[in-house]
Amino acid sequence: MKKTLPWIILLSALSVSASAAFYSVYGLSKLFSSASTEVIIMASSLEISKLVIATLLHEYWNTLSKLLRFYLTLAVFVLVMITSAGIYGFLSSAYQETASTDSITTRKVELIDTKLDIFETSKTELSTEKNLVVSSITELRTALSNPNTVQYIDKETGQLITTTSSSARKSLETQLQDAISNRQDVDRRIQVLNDTITNLEISKIELLNSSESVSELGPLKYISGISGLPMDRVVNYFLLLIIFVFDPLAISLVLAANFAFKQIPKRPKVGRPRTKDKKQTKQESKPVSEKFKDIVDKSFEKLSKKKSKK
Repeated sequence: MKKTLPWIILLSALSVSASAAFYSVYGLSKLFSSASTEVIIMASSLEISKLVIATLLHEYWNTLSKLLRFYLTLAVFVLVMITSAGIYGFLSSAYQETASTDSITTRKVELIDTKLDIFETSKTELSTEKNLVVSSITELRTALSNPNTVQYIDKETGQLITTTSSSARKSLETQLQDAISNRQDVDRRIQVLNDTITNLEISKIELLNSSESVSELGPLKYISGISGLPMDRVVNYFLLLIIFVFDPLAISLVLAANFAFKQIPKRPKVGRPRTKDKKQTKQESKPVSEKFKDIVDKSFEKLSKKKSKK
């Protein structure tokens, strides 16, 4: 586990660093879209140098001069802020696209709701008119049901009039036919309004279901609702939490990987066995009797040399 853990930390550090660098470079290119290629090259080199400087400070902190340490530390801090700004720009740009789509959807829903209110008001007025027509038809039929006398309400005075005139009876019959045709016309208009309201409700449901922004911003809208904060402020707090963790975590993981690799125990070096001389191998290969004879011969040679000198 001690040998595999540093590699796991290194892979995690590289993945976080690469993703942070990508989001930062992309976000900075969006902020300076007129020179996006130049910004990408510059930001990429700064991201690599940031990790190198952080590793350098970690390894040679006590060796570097105070002025150089101060400058490199300040440079790392500034580069972290630049990376965080790029990530913030990337995430805020993505949110703005989703928010603009959601605002368009919300506006369309509001227009549909306005139309629904208008049609509902018209439907209520027609329903009231229909009730009046139905009551008028009921009164006219009651008046015509009496063969001797005819009772009706005068439209101008509003008084109940009783008469036995045949001309008045025919007039009531004409009014009855007009009232019936008027009721049928009102029924048709109410039916048209009901169909229109139903179609608008269906289009509203389809619009809400087909919009991806509603599902994407749903959790944020819920947090905004329960906290009482505006939607933009909730998103801003959420983005700040992300950028304050993202890049510092990448640097910390790179330093942790360096520390973990140092903790791996090193294997002791095993030297090669020394090769024996040919003379030694020959002597070792001789039997014991020959070795003893060689020793005796050498001793006699030494004695003979001493006598000759004397």
